[in-house]
Amino acid sequence: MKNLAKTFLSEMERQRIESVVATTEKRTAGEIVCMIVSSSYHYPIANVLGATALALPLALPTTHFLGGWLWIGTANMWLFLGIFSIFFALTHWILGRCPSFKRLFISRRELEEEVEEAAVNGFFKKALYRTRDANGVLLFISVFEHKVWLLADRGIHEKVSPQEWRQLVDRITRGIRKGQSADAICKAIHDIGDLLNAHFPAKPADTDELDNLIVGDD
Repeated sequence: MKNLAKTFLSEMERQRIESVVATTEKRTAGEIVCMIVSSSYHYPIANVLGATALALPLALPTTHFLGGWLWIGTANMWLFLGIFSIFFALTHWILGRCPSFKRLFISRRELEEEVEEAAVNGFFKKALYRTRDANGVLLFISVFEHKVWLLADRGIHEKVSPQEWRQLVDRITRGIRKGQSADAICKAIHDIGDLLNAHFPAKPADTDELDNLIVGDD
């Protein structure tokens, strides 16, 4: 699958987001990290299911056209298997390079579960739990799944309701669907800053403990 994270935002948009995070963090002792990944999982079964579903209806009429079904025998069976294998390999290759097509063969529940798991892994991998006041917030965007996840450390989780996080996620998602990704992300970061400022106002000795923007799958 191509690197969707690298093409999700332009270089100028990335710089704008980093600037907004830096400015927002000056108003609060909290830490905000925006992480954008191409996908949360590679979904190999989706390629197999999709390729089978597409190759079978293509192989049957092609076999009939080339060999006919006047009689059932070993020759026609081998012809069918050969044609099916060709169509399977072709559609499997296409699915691996067409994210929007591949998503059709993945359930919504699986997409949500994989994004949640990837967000949690990212939270710990990037050490957001190590902030001084347990007030790190991860804004996680998985491009392939079209999903956004907000994850807050325990210090914030105890003070901000799940409904407030859900409203932020919904606004970001709507903005991305409208083609206004950078605007939606920047607005969400500003709103997260407001929530953090209410509970974790800036302190004189505050330092920027974490990266502001992480783009990629490493």
